[in-house]
Amino acid sequence: MPTVDFEEYRSMLLGLAYRLLGSMWDAEDVVQEAWLRWESTDQSEVREPRAFLVTIVSRLALDQLRSARVKREAYTGPWLPEPVLTSQAGPLDTAELRDTVSFATLHLMERLSPPERAAFVLREAFELPYEEISEIVGTSLANARQLHSRAAKRLAAGRDRFQPSDQEHAKLLTRFIEAAAGGDLSALTDLLHEDVVSWSDGGGKVRAALNPILGRDKVLAFFTGLVRRYSGFESHLIDINGEAALMVTMGDDTRVLTFGMRDGRIADVFLVANPDKLGRVQDL
Repeated sequence: MPTVDFEEYRSMLLGLAYRLLGSMWDAEDVVQEAWLRWESTDQSEVREPRAFLVTIVSRLALDQLRSARVKREAYTGPWLPEPVLTSQAGPLDTAELRDTVSFATLHLMERLSPPERAAFVLREAFELPYEEISEIVGTSLANARQLHSRAAKRLAAGRDRFQPSDQEHAKLLTRFIEAAAGGDLSALTDLLHEDVVSWSDGGGKVRAALNPILGRDKVLAFFTGLVRRYSGFESHLIDINGEAALMVTMGDDTRVLTFGMRDGRIADVFLVANPDKLGRVQDL
């Protein structure tokens, strides 16, 4: 009964592929290819379907990630992950599964090499032993440990040890957008880290900043100017990537806004405006 067996793992496999690729469109392609390979496999010879399918999906995603990195280098402006509804992000029943699907973590993982990203996700989120990780990545056991260690250290350096609760995150988003809309520079200054960076992903499809905006003063000027530029400014909370975000409508443009935190303040502001990345959340 290959269909029944595969469907039992589909949600988990999508969550795995999405963490490795940062794109649910690409993750779905990988999982579909995994299904085709599963269908052509003699399942009677597969003792552990979960391990077998995790290996297939991971290797397919690694191949796609290597080619995707070349495309992302030629992308118009900053490339940000595709936001997905929390309900579509796969199982989130552990802190590690939730953390590795957060938008800020996915963005940080873009700094890792494909093998580092795979080792980190497979170990942290899916608790695979290093022996299996080494086989999936195609490296030695010792190097698999090193890949995970390097990835964990690089990611830890870019994020707070203690993250705000869901309620605190939602309140922070609301305070930020209200302060920007009201031109309350004092309130905005209190919310932003001194070294805050704003990332805007328009993908060349809509107007967006083509380079990251660095520093509190420049980010303040950017957002207050952005709000003044558009009429009919509206926003509402949505639940993406295991946390609160804002769906913001400015004139005819729609954006998803969310944050990364450091030292208790907003250190990264993420604006996803590319309509190709908003199809799954735009109709909420």
